[in-house]
Amino acid sequence: MREGLDKKYVLLFGFNGTGKTRLSMAFKELGKQDEERDTLYFNAFTEDLFHWDNDLEGDAQHALRMNTDSRFFDGLQELEMENRIRPLLHRYADIDFTIDYDQGAVSFVREVQTGEHTATIEHIKVSRGEENIFVWCFFLAVAQLAVDQEEGSPYAWVKYLYIDDPISSLDDNNAIAVASHLAQLLKSASGQIRTVLSTHHHLFFNVMCNELGKAARYFLNNEGKQFLLTDTGDTPRFHHIAVLKQLHEVAESGQIYTYHFNILRGILEKTATFHGFRRFSECIGQDSDDPDGILHARLINVLSHGNYSLFEPQEMLPENKEYFRKILRDFRFIRLKRTWSDEEP
Repeated sequence: MREGLDKKYVLLFGFNGTGKTRLSMAFKELGKQDEERDTLYFNAFTEDLFHWDNDLEGDAQHALRMNTDSRFFDGLQELEMENRIRPLLHRYADIDFTIDYDQGAVSFVREVQTGEHTATIEHIKVSRGEENIFVWCFFLAVAQLAVDQEEGSPYAWVKYLYIDDPISSLDDNNAIAVASHLAQLLKSASGQIRTVLSTHHHLFFNVMCNELGKAARYFLNNEGKQFLLTDTGDTPRFHHIAVLKQLHEVAESGQIYTYHFNILRGILEKTATFHGFRRFSECIGQDSDDPDGILHARLINVLSHGNYSLFEPQEMLPENKEYFRKILRDFRFIRLKRTWSDEEP
């Protein structure tokens, strides 16, 4: 793949355990055959460059330690990385931080409202999700240096970005925001940097597909001892079946947000395209008093309209939750006379 990487982006979807990290390591090993490094990586090994010092004796000076033996941190002290990371981090979390480069330590700070006053708590230990998003923002700041291709940059050597599962522990709200922001960063690259991005997260993959635009699409299937690569073109992606299963689980849980209508609309549109329907509403069962499905189509249009449903997610009203469940239950291929059974969620 390294030798034949003539596209600006390669986006890979695969479930956990299918070899995404192994692929990134194989990519890295091939790169070692050259004398000079050329790839900036984000994967499980990148996350392992950071570990917690929990101050077991005093339980007061908690710090996230950086493995400064890694070349990943070379030359960053002179680049005011705090000012590069901070605006990225504040997109997702309400914590602040300082970096002690001599000690290789990151200290976190949070402001807490106590009555009428605001108290600043230093050297806190943040949650695992906040830790992961900090590490991701650290990488993004470094990637921005590589993408900018400025003369004298310590990352001017980067020819490839390889990003493997960047949001392994983020919720769906942050997954959408991270995907959109990453896509904007990649599209802003004016140089010759190529990017390989792999993920197991359906929603993240969907957003990246939409953000990066039209591209050739393939499905790789392991048929015993052989691998079969199928050109899926504009037909619905196979992972939509798994996404549909997730939507059923969401409907059962009751934690239904407006952005779930956005996901459902995407599945309906792909299905309509695949079967040659003129409108996605033809994939929804109609009520006797609404034979054209106008109400359901209008609800989907309104609740999936614009960016608000993605970036300002809010839980639906009980009435809209019921509509969501009904549309999901009635989703079917009418012309093929195939229906979801009433027993399904």
